[in-house]
Amino acid sequence: MTEPLRLYSYWRSSAAYRVRIGLALKELPYETVPVHLVRDGGEQHSEAFRETNPQELVPVLQHGSRLYRQSLAILEYLDETWPDTPLLPALARDRARVRALAQLVACDIHPLNNLRVLQYLEHEWNAPQPEREDWVRHWIALGFDALEASLVDNPATGEFCEGDVPTLADCCLVPQAYNARRFGVDIARWPTIARIEAACLALPAFDAARPERQPDCPESQRA
Repeated sequence: MTEPLRLYSYWRSSAAYRVRIGLALKELPYETVPVHLVRDGGEQHSEAFRETNPQELVPVLQHGSRLYRQSLAILEYLDETWPDTPLLPALARDRARVRALAQLVACDIHPLNNLRVLQYLEHEWNAPQPEREDWVRHWIALGFDALEASLVDNPATGEFCEGDVPTLADCCLVPQAYNARRFGVDIARWPTIARIEAACLALPAFDAARPERQPDCPESQRA
């Protein structure tokens, strides 16, 4: 790798967490560029960052002069550029399953409980915090019910979501489980999800990507 990698990230962003896992699994060094999503109304809304990502979201991966957006697209870019330690299986049918599991989290669960949705509920609909948190728990539980059903007793499920090596699906599952706990969701309700999360977090790459290990994590939250 000749050109440096730079990740625009926020320590508690689920989407950025996915990319950190992928980078760690592939043992790719990178520079973290913190983007604080709350301070001063959110640094992602600044004019300078809008030039980096018009969506005003993290993560963004910079590789040399190129910018890559959207966590799943970034992970697939990493996989195609550095194919060692693949995040997608060799067979098309297995890749389709992994992508479906990843998208269940990244496209169906996460968008309904990310920061900008909760801020809209607060500022535009005057939804109080308990109701906003109920909203988050509802959509996580609904999604985890489907994810658990997709994993349990499926012959393709192994130690991880697909077989016995981590894939793109695990890069999505672990951050969503972290987010669920933030809102008081008991992961034990879904034993297969809980088992896979534990297997992932036992690996150094997943451990290094944890929010509490990031350089922009507040001191009070550090592990």
